[in-house]
Amino acid sequence: MAVVTGASSGIGAATARQLAEAGYHVVLGARRLDRLEKLAAQTGGTAVGLDVTDQASVDAFAEVVRRTAERLGESVHVLVNNAGGAHGADPVEKAKIEDWQWMYDVNVIGVVRVTKALLPQLEASGAGHIVVVSSTAGHIVYEGGGGYTAAKHGATAVAETLRLELCGRPIRVSEIAPGMVRTDEFAVNRLGSQEAADKVYEGVAEPLTAEDIADCITWTVTRPPHVDIDLMVVRPLAQAAQHKVHRVK
Repeated sequence: MAVVTGASSGIGAATARQLAEAGYHVVLGARRLDRLEKLAAQTGGTAVGLDVTDQASVDAFAEVVRRTAERLGESVHVLVNNAGGAHGADPVEKAKIEDWQWMYDVNVIGVVRVTKALLPQLEASGAGHIVVVSSTAGHIVYEGGGGYTAAKHGATAVAETLRLELCGRPIRVSEIAPGMVRTDEFAVNRLGSQEAADKVYEGVAEPLTAEDIADCITWTVTRPPHVDIDLMVVRPLAQAAQHKVHRVK
């Protein structure tokens, strides 16, 4: 059985579909339950409302996961910590503190909350796997990205620390760090309008898609249990680095 957070759209939804195709019963977690229920109907999974910034919501989610596994006679083998996001692109001197707090709570503390809640079930499976969907922003900084890069650096640190702390126990820890991925919502939510979001990808012939990252996640978790993909950095061909992107004029 697999668990995917932030499963109502984008990378999370694509990952849920591909894991279902790979044979997993997928528990889908996100705030927008209506979307989850449609996806669950398509994939044969289980839709559960989840707000990773709310401890009570996370605790209730973990209990539903436990009961679902028990009902199906399965173990929880995979947790994909995908819930995340960005708000704003202001320089540090003009930072909106509430945006920074939200990004840290979702991208870092949210990972910790869900991982902590599901860790006993993952370990009990005898072959657990924790995936943290971070970003290339977790490995390099750029102007206007202080809040997001700080949060994603935090997510990277959580993944790396977990790998050390769980050494010797039957749980793999993998970090997937996407570069430029074009989804329906990420840039719009960050920048506040479709027009601003479109400029991010202007002239880029083929940015990555949610399905590209889902493919990477599915490949990672379907390796033999003794094979741990520590870190996978994934960029489109047009993006040589965070600051160097080929754009067609």
